[in-house]
Amino acid sequence: MSRGLFIGGSWAEPEGGYYDVLDPATEETVGPAPEATPDQAHAACAAAREALGPWSRTAPEERAAILGRAAELIRDRLVPYAELARAETGATTGTARAMQVGVAAARFRRYSRVEPAEWAIAPQINEAGPMGRAGVMGALAVRQPVGVVACISSYNNPWANAAGKIAPALAMGNTVVVKPAPQDPLSVYRMAEALEAAGVPPGAVNVVSGASAEVGEAVVASPDVDMVSFTGSTAVGRRIAEVCGREMKRQLMELGGKGAALVLDDADIPSAVSGIGTTFSFYSGQICTAPTRVLAHRSVYDRLVEQLAAYAGRLKVGDPREPDTVVGPVISAAHRDRVESYVELGRKEGAVVVAGGERPPLATGFYIAPTLLADCTNDMRVAREEIFGPVVCVIPFEEEEEGIALANDTDYGLIDYVWSRDVARAFRVARRLRAGGVGVNTVGRNMEAPFGGFKKSGVGRDVGSYALHAYSEVQSIVWPG
Repeated sequence: MSRGLFIGGSWAEPEGGYYDVLDPATEETVGPAPEATPDQAHAACAAAREALGPWSRTAPEERAAILGRAAELIRDRLVPYAELARAETGATTGTARAMQVGVAAARFRRYSRVEPAEWAIAPQINEAGPMGRAGVMGALAVRQPVGVVACISSYNNPWANAAGKIAPALAMGNTVVVKPAPQDPLSVYRMAEALEAAGVPPGAVNVVSGASAEVGEAVVASPDVDMVSFTGSTAVGRRIAEVCGREMKRQLMELGGKGAALVLDDADIPSAVSGIGTTFSFYSGQICTAPTRVLAHRSVYDRLVEQLAAYAGRLKVGDPREPDTVVGPVISAAHRDRVESYVELGRKEGAVVVAGGERPPLATGFYIAPTLLADCTNDMRVAREEIFGPVVCVIPFEEEEEGIALANDTDYGLIDYVWSRDVARAFRVARRLRAGGVGVNTVGRNMEAPFGGFKKSGVGRDVGSYALHAYSEVQSIVWPG
């Protein structure tokens, strides 16, 4: 299945050999993944540097055409690509098709649209113009590529996450070195094949993988890299930021989350349950935007807990290939153990397990039952730390002001949620939440809206046109009028 590393337009044998990628549902080997060495990671960065000049000077229309062809190739191969994504990640078949490969194709299509890279600024009177002469000054603001971008993607959605970095970076004339997550890199190599077939020139896209941290560290530290775009944990993001800070490299960081779902006293409870319940099912809770910390007004608390527990109990946990499966496995045995340790910690802290809490009786696979922890307080570790699994904790509050304060009392600030039948009230509350995004009566997202977090949830914004801004530098050109 593996053709090796993708460096400078060629497929290269990994000097570190290969390691096995496991199917989280069956625990069987999906295929061998290449283990790059730090030297090969540096070679990929050098190839990207060499390709930068020609690619950045390519006409935007030509870059757009290549991205459009890549979108079509990915869409045409949706079924086999989705099967690989399902096997690598444990996502259900429907999720792999629609939210992984389907979203990846849509992102390449989105950034195949040519957008203006420059705009005129109105002339202004300059009292001391060039050479001391007063006059009218004209100006032009131009978006230039940042340079070589290291794209380090997350394991929960290798297709959509990698595409969300590669497509806008290439559209703006950057070249990229992609370091996929070690758990599921094979999908990203298939994406590289599609880009190669679409006509991406040698060196514009490079992919290096490895089970150890050395490969990613080498890419981040490479003097050929101008920017790092990272999706993953806050702890790893902090280490990357330290390296970038020493060299003044640009950063785009989409990190952890502990999304607050603020359920007000006038909320539509079934709607809130349906939205919050996606934490149990969507990627088995392995998603930074999940509403994992529910803050419920005391007047609706008991009903909400009862209905959430019933909702969790109705979800089928099992083989993601089965059409009626809703909750698949988590990514690995080690991560399953980590999530289970948090559930046990919640018990010790005084939380009440009202749903789940036990490992499903399945012969193979890394499964966790959808788990609901009630009677939590905001100082518990289960309420403050990102668990990244199908676990929801519920915290009661008495007054709206208290609920807002609890929502903001966190190290994170990625996506929060508000449920209220009074939309004006919900918007007023949303404006007071310290989060990069807020969903009002929904967990859905608008794919043109800026995405990113406050506090330890990240640095910068992407998605839609904001991604084009993220992967570019603004240059001003001024001349005498």
